[in-house]
Amino acid sequence: MKTKHFSSNLMLSLLGVFLVKMREISTLTEKDILVLRLDLTDRSSHEAATNSVIKHFGKIDVLVNNGGRSQRSLFMDTNLDVYSAIMELNYLGTISLTKHVLKHMIERKRGKIVTVSSVMGIMGAPLASGYCASKHALQGFFNSLRTELTDYPEISIINICPGPVQSKIIQNLAEIITNSGDQSHKMPTDRCVRLTLVSTANDLKEAWISDHPYLAVCYLWQYAPTWAWWLMNRMGKRRIQNFKSGVVSLFLSPPLTCVSLPC
Repeated sequence: MKTKHFSSNLMLSLLGVFLVKMREISTLTEKDILVLRLDLTDRSSHEAATNSVIKHFGKIDVLVNNGGRSQRSLFMDTNLDVYSAIMELNYLGTISLTKHVLKHMIERKRGKIVTVSSVMGIMGAPLASGYCASKHALQGFFNSLRTELTDYPEISIINICPGPVQSKIIQNLAEIITNSGDQSHKMPTDRCVRLTLVSTANDLKEAWISDHPYLAVCYLWQYAPTWAWWLMNRMGKRRIQNFKSGVVSLFLSPPLTCVSLPC
């Protein structure tokens, strides 16, 4: 069984499109924009990158941690090096960059650290044990870090947990996948971005940005975990079958039937 790797290789191309659009509608000038190439796994470069931003703008108001990769495979078919690479990028790289930026924010006594986690950071799912582990690690780290910053009430730690979002991440894989499944049930990217910005502006400690049924599953994990296990076992069985037949999805496929929950 092959291991599917999903990474943020398309980030630079999307950034280019974003900058073009911003130049068309914004009053920003060239000096208001700084683009740096950053490798989250090269932790030795994070301090210099942080200093470059501070030197250019004089300050850092908001850090958005949005780098990462995913993986789809059964645990017993996956080399442990895959897990190491995922944790190095999704977790250690993120907290390394956060540490350098946070030092600056503590000096200023203000700032926002926004981390794009996932609903997979609050639940478990088949074929995503490595990805779920990295997102659970982020959730645990930033929830703990928040408690260490009580002397700095103007520094916000914000965890964003998106569900399935429409993107071209599967189409941009190095390995061509002919059947990526139905994408219509996923949240449009612009809506996810808008809700992320609203959450950030209002300093929400944690935001679950997802449509049903995924949002309902999040509530199940919080308030009725026994039901959550039953539902995940049912959905997970179908997901594994789809994976073995060549259908790749970053999240669980929509369930065939709806579950009526008691009030």
